[in-house]
Amino acid sequence: MFGIYLKRELGRRKKAALVIALGLALGIALVITVNSVSAGMTQAQDKVLKSLYGLGTDMTVTKARSAPTSGSSGRPNFQFDANSNDSDDTQSSDRVMTQGGQALASGVVTKVAAQKGVAGAVGALTLNVTKVDGSFTQGKAQSSGGSSGNGGQGGPGGNSGGSTAAPQVQGGGANFDVNSYSVAGVDVTDQTLGPLAGSKITTGKTFTAAQTNAKVAVVSKTYAKENSLKVGKTLTISGTKYTVVGIATPDSSESTTDVYLPLKQAQTLADAKNQVTTIYVKATDSQQIDSVKAAIQKNISGTTVTTSADLAETVSGSLSTASDLATSVGKWLSIAVLVAAFLVAALLTSSAVSRRVREFGTLKALGWPSRRVTRQVVGESIVNGLLGGALGIGLGLAAAYTVTAISPKLTAQLGNTGGGGAGGPGGGGGPGRQATQNTMEIALSAPVSMTTIALAVGLAVTGGLIAGAMGGWRASRMRPADALRSVS
Repeated sequence: MFGIYLKRELGRRKKAALVIALGLALGIALVITVNSVSAGMTQAQDKVLKSLYGLGTDMTVTKARSAPTSGSSGRPNFQFDANSNDSDDTQSSDRVMTQGGQALASGVVTKVAAQKGVAGAVGALTLNVTKVDGSFTQGKAQSSGGSSGNGGQGGPGGNSGGSTAAPQVQGGGANFDVNSYSVAGVDVTDQTLGPLAGSKITTGKTFTAAQTNAKVAVVSKTYAKENSLKVGKTLTISGTKYTVVGIATPDSSESTTDVYLPLKQAQTLADAKNQVTTIYVKATDSQQIDSVKAAIQKNISGTTVTTSADLAETVSGSLSTASDLATSVGKWLSIAVLVAAFLVAALLTSSAVSRRVREFGTLKALGWPSRRVTRQVVGESIVNGLLGGALGIGLGLAAAYTVTAISPKLTAQLGNTGGGGAGGPGGGGGPGRQATQNTMEIALSAPVSMTTIALAVGLAVTGGLIAGAMGGWRASRMRPADALRSVS
């Protein structure tokens, strides 16, 4: 009897049922959309952090920042000698510097690995290479790295958008191009952590464990394209030739390193024997990251420990703004719309019950108890809620699919946490690349999880129960006499 009556009443009141269902559908669709976009924002931020940290890295250890010494400008200086008998003399010079001038002894890697809760630790050396190509006529010229002059031409070992130097010439004219790029020294015996862990080799091969001091290099896909480098070609850095053995493509976002070398080779280039700039750390348990960080800071002085949570706080730009809107404004907007949808559904159900005074009053006169009438109204409301839930899930999935199909681009500016130099821990980049390298572009997606679908179904049932409770309460107050008065 319940099912037959339910089907008949829903068929008679299709318009009213559809209005209630649509109200709930809009609220549920908004919840699905906001949740899926928020999940997409989280994934985008994870991609940004992974591009800096590398696969499996929970935190990095760097040298604590120290105050600059007096008289140190932090700029690379270059000396060129021109032959006064030559009308035109072209020279090239590379300046290799450790990132930010901050380095730790290699022995610290062993100390970090020995801390409680550390599953593994790998050291890396990040270098900034500034390449100067110049020509001058008669006299002597000294060039000091700065921000003016001719530059940004790319060229061998360079990168477009690099910094430029202002030449200072005595007794002649000069013209110099200054380009910067980043180099990372990789521990070839353990590549599961470190700057190369966040990339995959798409051409050629990666380093072997035996190449600890071999003159070989892996270059990023972008850098290889800009400088026409292929596997088998040679790359010259500060007079040393390296054979390119592989091309690396980052798993996500844009690579923050241009050239990867075996760690010992990078240390030799920078005259930084037994030194590293960054230690990549993996914890035994992701739930103990804070305690591992505290242990390292307590037991190893002069270091800065940066976790992914610390780095996430430095992400700004449209990605951060959109994420904040999705998690704050979007959340409260969803709640407001849902409350409104529940309220409207309850009021419409109560109004519909009021128009059925004769029907319910007659049923009570025929012997239906109030609880049976209430059950009937609640049953109808739950069906309306489920219908609204189905429509809402359909609308929400359509909205999420649209966002994913369009894939709007968001930018993320990466700040400095105080210990890792440009681009955060592990981030490379020369003086002229810092501004561009700190900005990454991420395509937004809107994945819908089964948890979100379950939440939508729960909201649909909740909306139906609330509307049914209001309608059932109204129906339970009706008396058979109400039906007789409605007839007269």
